Amino acid sequence: MRILFVASEGLPFSKTGGLADVVEALPKALVAQGHHVAVLLPRYRGTKVDGTVFPSVTIPMGGRLRFPSIGGGAVVNGVRYFFVEDPEYFDRDGIYGTSAGEFPDNAERYSELCYAGIEVAKHVWPPDVIHVHDWPTGLLPVLLRTVYGDDPLVREIPTVFTIHNMGYQGVFGRDVVPRAAIPGATFHPGALEYYGSVNFLKGGLVFADYLTTVSRKYAEEIRTPEYGHGLEGVARGRGDRLIGILNGVDYTEWNPETDAFIAEKYSAANLQGKHACKLDLMKAFGISAGHGAKPIIGIVSRFADQKGFDLIAERAQELMREDLSLVVLGTGERRYEELFRAMAAAFPGRVGARIAYDNSLAHKIEAGADMFLMPSRYEPCGLNQIYSLKYGTVPIVRATGGLDDTIERFDLEHGTGTGFKFAEYSGAAMMVAVRQAVRFGIDASVWKRIQLNGMAKDYSWKVPAGEYARLYEAAWMSRHPGQAPPKSAAASHI
Repeated sequence: MRILFVASEGLPFSKTGGLADVVEALPKALVAQGHHVAVLLPRYRGTKVDGTVFPSVTIPMGGRLRFPSIGGGAVVNGVRYFFVEDPEYFDRDGIYGTSAGEFPDNAERYSELCYAGIEVAKHVWPPDVIHVHDWPTGLLPVLLRTVYGDDPLVREIPTVFTIHNMGYQGVFGRDVVPRAAIPGATFHPGALEYYGSVNFLKGGLVFADYLTTVSRKYAEEIRTPEYGHGLEGVARGRGDRLIGILNGVDYTEWNPETDAFIAEKYSAANLQGKHACKLDLMKAFGISAGHGAKPIIGIVSRFADQKGFDLIAERAQELMREDLSLVVLGTGERRYEELFRAMAAAFPGRVGARIAYDNSLAHKIEAGADMFLMPSRYEPCGLNQIYSLKYGTVPIVRATGGLDDTIERFDLEHGTGTGFKFAEYSGAAMMVAVRQAVRFGIDASVWKRIQLNGMAKDYSWKVPAGEYARLYEAAWMSRHPGQAPPKSAAASHI
């Protein structure tokens, strides 16, 4: 099939979070299975584009017309990339905003991206299905069924909408309806209206043909008040079209057998190199040599309540009374940045903290730590726990979303399981799981069993790509009943 991705960010061109990883990896995996895939992104500052493929598309915006061009057309890893070129909207410092806050015209910026996605489908690269991601593209299915509802070139194209995080919804005041060229008829409780405001994510939930989330557990969770962020009723109402597909990971980048960032490569067949990686990690974070025989817990994360850092703050002193060391990498809310700086000062040689984004250090933590802590309040999918499995770094996680789907609680009697989980969102429950891990870590043979169980898991993109391909076919047939879905020729002929 021919699948057009439309997204607000995607590697190797732009990234703020896990969405960008998916928008790079899933198209590449689909191409490997014989599909034709193109990706449309905004051209942000610093993105290099090879020429213009369509000089101008006409988009209504706030009572006037805008004429962005469509650039790019180059093929990367078998995937064709296009870009919406509108410097006034996208040539800025930051993607969604700056440290001062969100850009005030984000509704207009991402409305234009949605309009441009449909225009690309009409004039540049006609797809069999359009796959859109998170609130910035939630308006595209709305426009396709309203503004373009009578357009014979696109009206029968189905859409798949993936919710990567229900907590980010794109909520704007009612005044953006005319400013962002949103069809006025959709401003009602059954469509985009959300307590008197406009909700882009709700638009995607209501109007897309099929909905997905990035893990099976998260697809269940968003139907509940605890995780639905006010849209649980909408999610329940679309339950027959809501499917959880676990994200995969790119093992060409995250694999201790080939990782160029780590001190010594290793594998499940020979774990010896992991010790060299631990010594290298200790040096990088200032962990004293006397702690080399004791477990190191690693953390790589955005510092936010969602990630469970309130539990760590609550139990910081208790955590450090255990016979362990802690290495932390990330940025985020100032109070948590200050927490880890304070812990490093209070426990020199046992706690190392780097308040930064550093890909090289992230790899070193995955390879050198003994355990990896992710006590998230909610986690739609999560990637670091999957990386940790591959590196023989045993995860300690809360049983939510993708963490629950990917980590199996260790069972000593049967020798099964890949890590340690706790269900209740509390500091006490987290500490029980940490102590279990530390206790089992004393026995080298038991610990190796847990490591090897995890390293044997395969969470590559091959299986999820196949699930998405079947979903695209179902979406296509929902718009073309009685017709077989189109088949792609060799993907090299895009």
